[in-house]
Amino acid sequence: MERFTVTVQFPDGTTRIFDAGANEYILDAARRAGIELPSLCERGWCTTCAVRVLEGTVDQTDSLRFYPEDAEAGFALPCTGKPRSDLRLLTHQTAAMRRHRDAHHLPVPRGT
Repeated sequence: MERFTVTVQFPDGTTRIFDAGANEYILDAARRAGIELPSLCERGWCTTCAVRVLEGTVDQTDSLRFYPEDAEAGFALPCTGKPRSDLRLLTHQTAAMRRHRDAHHLPVPRGT
């Protein structure tokens, strides 16, 4: 199976690096590496796990609620996102993704 290197950058500036298979959710790969990332529904619906894609490509076809505008703005949902290249991600982007969705009149989960 093809594998990719994923670098996650946390808001405090620390980074962690792990590998993820092409058919593996990024969140699952992070957990396997002992890295805890925010998550809640784990179905690509709630945006709790939202990240910014700083480099690379993420496949979101398994997400229940992910829009082309989200990808265009550089967001991804690692709970249901699979790597399609090496990645560099900025974590803890829930509030930014919600602002983006509000601005583009896209559904935003509330209460999560």
